[in-house]
Amino acid sequence: MAPCPVCASGHSLADGHEKKTVSFECPDCGWPTHCSEEHWKEDKEHAKYCSRLREANEDEHDLRSGRRMPEFELPGPQGHEEAISFINWDVLWYTRGFNSMDTERSRRHATKLLTFPMTIGSVLHQHSSLMLNNQRLTPEGSRSMAAIRSTLHTEPGAPETHEASVGKPQVRVFVLGARGESSLPPHVWEQLGFLFPAANFHVLFIGPQVALPRSTPASHSPPTENPSQPTSPEPEAVTAEASSNKDELPSETPEAQSTQIEEKPLYPPNVYTPPTPAAIPPLKWTRSSLARYGVPSYTTPYSYQISFSGLQVANYADVHHLFEETLDPYSDVFFFFSPGFGFPSPVSKNEAGEPILQISSPTEWGPVLPMLLASKCPIFVTGFSPADVERDVRSLTTAPGVADEFEWVVTPGPNPFSSEKWEVAEFDPRIMVKTNWGIWAIRGKSRDIQERSFFSNLLNFSGN
Repeated sequence: MAPCPVCASGHSLADGHEKKTVSFECPDCGWPTHCSEEHWKEDKEHAKYCSRLREANEDEHDLRSGRRMPEFELPGPQGHEEAISFINWDVLWYTRGFNSMDTERSRRHATKLLTFPMTIGSVLHQHSSLMLNNQRLTPEGSRSMAAIRSTLHTEPGAPETHEASVGKPQVRVFVLGARGESSLPPHVWEQLGFLFPAANFHVLFIGPQVALPRSTPASHSPPTENPSQPTSPEPEAVTAEASSNKDELPSETPEAQSTQIEEKPLYPPNVYTPPTPAAIPPLKWTRSSLARYGVPSYTTPYSYQISFSGLQVANYADVHHLFEETLDPYSDVFFFFSPGFGFPSPVSKNEAGEPILQISSPTEWGPVLPMLLASKCPIFVTGFSPADVERDVRSLTTAPGVADEFEWVVTPGPNPFSSEKWEVAEFDPRIMVKTNWGIWAIRGKSRDIQERSFFSNLLNFSGN
């Protein structure tokens, strides 16, 4: 629960006011912003962000209104003679055949739903708006993207059809640190496949907060639950493997749990950890992948063109050995959606007792990025604001094994396919961001090797 901004201010503490959490709903925006009406009237800064809170509140109510939402009716496969443009959301919707977005609220709903698959598709596609001409794509990045685009597309002049994918390797999209994007409905992620008719995708969600199916069938038989009945989004309803691992942990007494709750600080500088998404409903062909990956996981071959896997693991470094030998810049790409490289680690500290950045933390991203840079595969990173992008980019220069070991693929800048909806932080309603606001990309530094013949060595020796 967020603290009252007036209670947390310096002058309020000087007057002897006790710190309290928000409980009073602003009558203008309908959002709980202060502990009391008195403090709401006293806060002169609230008017600066009240309109955004009202917009976010109305959007949430509209989602639950029960009205028919044509903005969520997604188009099917793209015709092989129909080109797709990635200039912005409007042109993409037009060239893909989406329903018309008649209101700003419809735009916000649609962009929030589609920002993850369209961000991936817009940077990988040969018609991407990130080009050498606008200085977003670097010369090194152009060579890197040409490699994976040769797998995603056909040769110039050949039709983009599914038959053209025969004999091509499957393109693997690794989404590391996946959170809410792992719980999106599969038909939303299928839109990524429709952008590339001549390619096959395998999307892998990897991270400690990956959403797992409610129950993973052992065989290819349909689930026993009735799909027409709504299912309860209980966080503890995960796979049997995850439940068994949880049972092995030592149980805590109620007294110990209450002590931990009381000792947890209520006010900043708390480190906010988003909750794990609720369990997702299993599909007909969803199966457990515990034997393959060694961690709670699942695999769903959704269609002839795209399949999904989710691995719930504390750190990608624990499963990197499963993919290390097969990583290929022609068919593999990594995505980090707002990973927080530049934020201080909640667990790792330096010798002086100060928290180090997450990009350098041995328990977070510290061992991961050097592994990915060694693969020479492109690594795309998004940020939720200009400050977040700058913070993550600056952290690259101080991370061991990363600084001076990478080259730019895409320079930092706005993402044309970011969400247009304001997301309100649970720990402070004054903080609002837009998902995937900016994007940039790097890859492992390439080193040129020059061969020298035996005779050239003799000439150099004789000259000396």
